[in-house]
Amino acid sequence: MAHAAPVTAAVTTRGTRTRTRPPDIFGPRAHRIGRWALPFAIGLVYGYWAAANRRSGGPITGWNLAFGFITAIVFTLVTVGVLLLGPRLPRELHALLWFAYIGIAFGFLYIQSGETVLLATGLSLGLGVIAGLICFYWVYTHEDAEGHHI
Repeated sequence: MAHAAPVTAAVTTRGTRTRTRPPDIFGPRAHRIGRWALPFAIGLVYGYWAAANRRSGGPITGWNLAFGFITAIVFTLVTVGVLLLGPRLPRELHALLWFAYIGIAFGFLYIQSGETVLLATGLSLGLGVIAGLICFYWVYTHEDAEGHHI
């Protein structure tokens, strides 16, 4: 027996343009939970990674666990802040925010492994510039001339 394909909803944007949107399979409650659960899960991975880099393969201690959990909490809060603040900024500041966020996050992880500050700074700047350019391009191609999301 054949089943019909799901219908996509038409969304009217400013002006006369319309675009199609795939059907939303999750409800509003699932989206609210996901807005906090995904950054929290990423924060736990980040905290574990930072703690593992800091102990350099040595034994797991209480201070190492505390460092990992504190890092996870701070990273989660900063991630939520970036996700909430970013879309409200103009495209240049939005890209600059992601440049700083990704560069600092990578630099913090890299410096925990015991490498030099100069090498960590250079790699962080390089990765941050790439992320900032990608973010600027994405935001630039998803906004109209007045800065409204398409």
